Parts: sequence; C-alpha cells; structure tokens
Amino acid sequence: MREFTDGSTAIVRGALAAGCTFFAGYPITPASPILMTMMRELPKVGGVAIQAEDEISAVGMCIGATMAGARTMTATSGPGISLYSENIGLAVMGEVPLVVVDVQRLGPATGGATTVGQGDVQFVRWGTAGGYPVIVLAPSSIPECYSLTMRAFDLAERFRCPVFLLTDKELNYTMNTVELDEYQDVPVRERGAGSEGPGMPKTQDSMGLFAPYRYHPPDGVPPMVHFGQDVVLRFTGSTHDERAFITKHPPTVDALNRHLAAKIEEHRDEIELVTADLEPGARTLLLSYGVTARAMREAVQKARGGGQKVSALTIHSLWPTPETAIETALDGVERVVVAELNLGQYRREIERIAHGCEVLGINRVDGELISPDQFLEVIR
Repeated sequence: MREFTDGSTAIVRGALAAGCTFFAGYPITPASPILMTMMRELPKVGGVAIQAEDEISAVGMCIGATMAGARTMTATSGPGISLYSENIGLAVMGEVPLVVVDVQRLGPATGGATTVGQGDVQFVRWGTAGGYPVIVLAPSSIPECYSLTMRAFDLAERFRCPVFLLTDKELNYTMNTVELDEYQDVPVRERGAGSEGPGMPKTQDSMGLFAPYRYHPPDGVPPMVHFGQDVVLRFTGSTHDERAFITKHPPTVDALNRHLAAKIEEHRDEIELVTADLEPGARTLLLSYGVTARAMREAVQKARGGGQKVSALTIHSLWPTPETAIETALDGVERVVVAELNLGQYRREIERIAHGCEVLGINRVDGELISPDQFLEVIR
C-alpha cells in the first residue's frame, strides 16, 4: 500500500509514535504545518499543543514541560532558531531532553520564506553560547522524516540534551507517493525514573545527598528527575555542582563543562548514522545530506548505468561529524564532491578529514535545487 503525503506529516507521526506529549511553537514558514498538525493531532492522544506568543516562549515552554515530566518537541525555521538560541543554551546546561525541528529556508534574515535552502548547518551546531556539542540529524526522504524524528527523541532521552532535526522547505512541503512499508519504527527508550521510592532519590552524590546531575564519569548521563517527584529540584543556567547549586569552584566547573562535551563526543558510535553506497575501485565519492542527497542518488544510478565507478555517502547524523563512516568511505578515493544548498558549510568538515583528497563543492544559493545533471557534470 502507498500514500500521498509530505515530510511535515511524517515528522508529526514520528513524534506521536515516539510518545511526544507536549508541543509548543510559533507560526513560521515553512515549519507552520508541523505546528498546525500537532495542534490537531496531539490532543487526540492526551497530549498538549500550544501556539505560543513567540519563539522564545515556545522553546521555554518546552523546557519547562520536560522538567515537569513531558516528552517535548518544537518546530521553527532559521529566524526562529535565532530566537531559540538562549534557551537552547539553557537546555544544554540543564541537560534537558528536547527535540527541535528546523525546517530550513533561504536566508539570511527573512530571506526567502518559501524558498529552499540548507544554510543552517553550522548555525544549529554553533548557534548558542559556549560551543558545547549538540546532536543534529538530517532526513533526506519522507520515511526518514518519520524514523529520524523517533531517533531524535531516543537520543534526547539517552544523552539528556537538545537534539535537532534539520530538514528543509522542499522535503517538508513537497507531496510524494510513499510505500507504507518504507516507514520504520525506531525504539525510543523510556525516561529514567527519578526515584526508587518515596523520599529515596535515585541520583546521589558521594555524600549520599540528592544530586540531579552527575559529572563522574565525565561521559555518564544521570537519570532524569522531574519537578514534584519526591524531591525539591533546583534548575539553573549558571555553572553549578551536582546538586544544582551555583558554584565557581574551579574543579567543579571543569568537571561540569567536560561532562557536557564528553557525554556526546565519547559516544559518537551510538549517534553516527549514514547511508553508504560504496563502489569498489571508485575514485570519486559524492557526499550530501537532506533533500540534496536525493539528486545525488539518482546521479549515481545514471553514472553507473553509463559504466562509471562512483561512490556515494548520505549523512544522516550531521553533528557530531560521523568521522568513522566518512574515513571508511574515503578509502581509495582521490576526489570528494560535497553538494549542499549553501556556500560550502559542511564541506569544511570534509576538508578537515579528507587529507590527500581533492575536495570539491556543488553549491546553490539561488533558491533552486541541485539537479542530478550537476552531479554528473562533476563526475565526468
């Protein structure tokens, strides 16, 4: 069986399948369909969906709802991410599980509200103070919009951090025919219980006192504790100890900040996700993500049909950079072609990894998609 649908609908279905219970957003093209559909569908399963007064309030509501026990998601576009920035930093510091959908459009500023772009690749990675890592997933098809939304919720719970789903206007708005068996469910882990019984906090520091955070070992992730769950919970965006008291004690500050990085960076193997289509003997590797990867895959089929050897790598986990998969794909390659709807933002990452290879870019910022023929011109 098949259906005629779009990426926005698939994202909403993925969120519902993942157990999302709270959504807050503010209308912005091209993310508004997610807001409208969540407001229609989430109450049907006992959840709450709110149109906030602005983007700042929307993400703030999600953080508050998460700390009260909800599983939350919000959706916006590039200008909205600008306004989300401070609260994204709060979610990083407070170790708050949260899924943020960024439906990209052509920027900067108001830019092309109804025009496709992939200009937020570096923005979502570095768009909040401090420079600490976040997780960013990028679907390239409607079924992937569904499965990667579920995976985003699972990773948010696993690492207690904001996880971005980075998509784009064309993928979310364009209607496509999809085979129903292409949708793949992804297991989403339950949130860790905050206590083992009345008055018995599960998370304790070395003195046996209630501690909602844990910095040792650095890459460990403490169980989540909610407001009103047998304990008095403190929450702050300032540098704090394991009991959430503000501190400037250098060893504690160091342990906190190294923990925020290590819990993600040292578990890259759990996050890394790519689709590798590697041809033995190929000297050219095509690399892309999002909607652009669809044209890349078509170009590979045409090139191979013409007797040319070429490999392709679709990146689904943009951040942290899937270095192991990229290095594997680079084996024996002389030239890497990175295609994206910006001026070469992800190409910078490939240049850092692809030592000894020529790295080329296919780039468009005129509001049009990269075509399979543009890939074929470079292959030839």
